[in-house]
Amino acid sequence: MFCRIRFFERRQLRHRPSPRYPADAGYTLLEVLVVMGIIVLLASIAAPQVLGYLGRARTETAKAQIGSIATALELYALDMGGFPSTQSGLAALVSAPPGATRWRGPYLKRADGLIDPWGRPYQYRFAGRGGQPQVFTLGRDNALGGDEEDRDIIN
Repeated sequence: MFCRIRFFERRQLRHRPSPRYPADAGYTLLEVLVVMGIIVLLASIAAPQVLGYLGRARTETAKAQIGSIATALELYALDMGGFPSTQSGLAALVSAPPGATRWRGPYLKRADGLIDPWGRPYQYRFAGRGGQPQVFTLGRDNALGGDEEDRDIIN
């Protein structure tokens, strides 16, 4: 019996909480739920702002890419004596059209520069001699008109 009591006493001493780590240390379920609620509240306030920035960034990226394509079209016109036809399209900036002997391209380094931020190819229209080429995207909704991220962007 003496042995048992002594063993029990040792066991209690071994598992006694230290002042550094008290036995009741930790978080209650209520505290965790309150913190999670605060995080959800902050995320619901910040998410619309972040999505708005993303939409504006795509629009600005499209404007910059269209400017780059317009510059490449001017370089093409200097070398070839005119802009590519609507049938040749913007692909003429990346690879030589058939029968183009004066082509000195590529005028754009990568073909993925011809894809708008919404994943669709930029559209190209050329009316003929004396006219200026148009490079445009119809925005996020891929329809004429629209506001903000849905608006059309034309050079």
